Amino acid sequence: MSKKLEEALNEQIREEFYSASYYLSISAWASSQDYNGTASFFMIQVQEEVGHAMKMFNFLFDVESRAIVPALDQPPADFDGLEDAFQKTLKHEKYITGRIHKLVALAREENDYAMENFLQWFVTEQVEEEANMNKVLAQIKMIGGDARAVFMLDRELGQRQAFGGE
Repeated sequence: MSKKLEEALNEQIREEFYSASYYLSISAWASSQDYNGTASFFMIQVQEEVGHAMKMFNFLFDVESRAIVPALDQPPADFDGLEDAFQKTLKHEKYITGRIHKLVALAREENDYAMENFLQWFVTEQVEEEANMNKVLAQIKMIGGDARAVFMLDRELGQRQAFGGE
């Protein structure tokens, strides 16, 4: 693996750990607002993002490159309601999608077929991440400020289960 690719993948590891930190912050905010289902939903997101970072970390070891433990920026701690939290999450996931696509392009440019193949899992994962956030946002917009509907949505979000292999 080229040094350029190694550095780019290490930067993506930082982004994945930041995503975990960001979602942990949303979970803490949701819990403080008594959105316990949403807090649980985002705790699962935290686990997934750490899993993504570790996949990349381990890939670097597999190809005899160096993985670096990153320093992280402080994520936002306050949100203006569920819609704001999920809107910001969708925006963040789109940012991550763009970064993954750039990594794929760089792997192609460097003729690193192993890395390109490895990254395809993340391309598919990002389609799912964005679709999930779009679905929740559509539901939030549909229910508006109806307190009972918000309660039911929060409860539904709390039913989410973690999936293996993330």
